[in-house]
Amino acid sequence: MRLILFGLIFIFISSSCDQGDIASSQNRGPRAQLDGPILERDLAQIQADGKLRAIMIYSSTTYFLYRGEAMGYEYELLKRLADDLGLELEIVLAHNIDEVFDLLNKGEGDIIAYGLTITEARKELIHFTDYLYTTHQALVQKKPRNWRRMRRDQIDRKLVRDVIDLIDDTVHVHRRSSYYERLLNLQKELGGKINIDTITGDFNIEDVIKLVVDGKIDYTIADYNLASINATYYPILDVETPVSFSQRIAWGIRNNSPELEQAVNRWISGMRKNGTYNFIYKKYYSHKKTQKRRIESEFYSKNSGQISEYDELIKKAADSLGWDWRLLASQVYQESRFDPQSKSWAGATGLMQIMPGTASDLGVDQPFDPEQNLLAATAYLQYLFDKFPGITDTVQRIKFTMAAYNCGYGHLLDAQRLAAKNGLDSLQFDNSTADWLRKMGQYKVYSDPIVRYGPVRGEEPYRYVNDIFLRYEHYRRLIPLNSADSLAMPEG
Repeated sequence: MRLILFGLIFIFISSSCDQGDIASSQNRGPRAQLDGPILERDLAQIQADGKLRAIMIYSSTTYFLYRGEAMGYEYELLKRLADDLGLELEIVLAHNIDEVFDLLNKGEGDIIAYGLTITEARKELIHFTDYLYTTHQALVQKKPRNWRRMRRDQIDRKLVRDVIDLIDDTVHVHRRSSYYERLLNLQKELGGKINIDTITGDFNIEDVIKLVVDGKIDYTIADYNLASINATYYPILDVETPVSFSQRIAWGIRNNSPELEQAVNRWISGMRKNGTYNFIYKKYYSHKKTQKRRIESEFYSKNSGQISEYDELIKKAADSLGWDWRLLASQVYQESRFDPQSKSWAGATGLMQIMPGTASDLGVDQPFDPEQNLLAATAYLQYLFDKFPGITDTVQRIKFTMAAYNCGYGHLLDAQRLAAKNGLDSLQFDNSTADWLRKMGQYKVYSDPIVRYGPVRGEEPYRYVNDIFLRYEHYRRLIPLNSADSLAMPEG
């Protein structure tokens, strides 16, 4: 079977968009939208489901991959929120801000984890959590071409420094963004018309900012903290003209989910008190040089679709297995974080942490060599995979294989026997064999005569497999397959 994405709206946003992709109609009306929730789903239903579904937008501060690791301001907060609630985190990606409110009210997500400006118009659609931080909206514009050779006052004369100068000019924003609302109010305040050109298509705010950089549009508006981050790696941008007073930024929750709203607000309060919130905020919005280094890296997910410098070797190895290369890449990350010089306390070495005995059996004389290490690991994975011929579900068979790679084939046989003895499907890893594997460090379990290979700390291989597949979901969302890559998952 193929591994499916759970409730995922899959996107890959290209930053090289044509001018023709910008819908240009200043008379376009608002898109049809829901004016409230169409289902009942509060904290009790979420806890029964075991998953917190968070609606996010792919961006350099919200949610992205860097050197194989899922990162982002909202993402790091969400992980902590899900842990606090005892839930698994499931991410639903929206194309842009225009979609997030309907996704929430249709029940495709439980919370909008994105920096939403609290406005009266939006309060009619959703409820907001307690605010996370404050910022103001800024005009994003391009400096003159020769700005480095100009004095500050000369640059200022070329730029909009008073919003009144936007009268009769054009600003591009998303129709359902708070920036659109602000421009409508600004027209009333100024007593003059600003041409508001609305953006459609798979553009998030960073993609729109890039259109300014590329000279395809003249102006847009963004929250200052995000705009200033973009100005760090696009120095030609100017973001110093404010278009609003300070505004509160929060997450969104359906207006019929009061228990979830209360739980999230309690968690936010605790985060503020213990200092975790400030640490995460500074990591993404204050350490601009670090953010610039991530964005400029070839292993930043929006740049080139690369996960690591060993992607080609991993693809070759995965192809021989018939696996999705992104799944094998997740296992390599789990083993060594893509460090070919890695060595464990037990003597396991290289990208896939091959034990000395296994390396000797497979004829590996240079275990720190990435290619040798991966080829040997692939051969061993194939050997283990072939040991489970009765498992027809390919995903479950791979999970058995990975667990055996971590703790040994014999312990998986013991766990299968325990599962069968207790009336469970021994050919199923999830919610069956894995449950007994996790118990095999207990004397009352490993002392059973059917356990032939002794005790094992079964929680470790269970988490090993779980972490690999959770990371793989990030890779599937954010790293697209090329036509030459292996299929997403072979049929079992």
